[in-house]
Amino acid sequence: MTSPYAQDGFGVGFDWGPVGAEVVAGDIVAVVDVLSFTTAVTVAADRGIDVYPYRWRDETAVAYAERYDAALAVGRSAAGPDEVSLSPVSIRRVTGITKLVLPSPNGSTISRQLSDTGATVIAVSLRNPQAAADWVSQRVRSAGGGDVGPQPRIVAIAAGERWRDGSLRPAVEDLWGAGGFLSALGRDDLSPEARAAVAAYEAVAGELPKCLHECAGGRELTQYGFPEDVAIAAEVDGSRSVPVLLDGRLFRST
Repeated sequence: MTSPYAQDGFGVGFDWGPVGAEVVAGDIVAVVDVLSFTTAVTVAADRGIDVYPYRWRDETAVAYAERYDAALAVGRSAAGPDEVSLSPVSIRRVTGITKLVLPSPNGSTISRQLSDTGATVIAVSLRNPQAAADWVSQRVRSAGGGDVGPQPRIVAIAAGERWRDGSLRPAVEDLWGAGGFLSALGRDDLSPEARAAVAAYEAVAGELPKCLHECAGGRELTQYGFPEDVAIAAEVDGSRSVPVLLDGRLFRST
């Protein structure tokens, strides 16, 4: 029996977190973690830096970075002036790095999870929704999914954050990022969940930088001393980079 949560019968779907990514399967999956994993990935892609997603920053991450001769991001608060972290500001200013292992318990974890499903995985933030939608639409056309034949199924997964007890905290900035991408697709075969994400995005599209700073995630980063990270995340459509996951790395697709 088909799961009622799978959003079957719709060409475009939307859900939350690792469980949603497992239940609502897609041929092309956009992972959205605006504050800050996918924003950091788009900044890295702009600079020609390949990102290797990893869940934890521990001894295994050190070995993983050594395996690929990549730099390992340090904790955001622990980063010195010349070190790189999950902070997009640190990635924008770093020099001499072409490969980066970027641990993140949300967006990075979901990206790695999806890498084993055979889906095409892309990183989407508020910085690249139009570029990502254009890239996906072109891929659909190239696959023959036009007026005839089945189209690849597209799914956006909002990573969300975590409460202290480990449960999912739906993060509105990820809802907006997913909705912006889904809106830019211009499709009419969206699931009700995807339509709700689009509606959420369109409700704030004219004032996104302000709303991003004022939402819980933006206030949290600002309180911790990283208002510039929020400002970079609010560069709506400021990037044409579409990071694609292949062989464990997110790189800028051409």
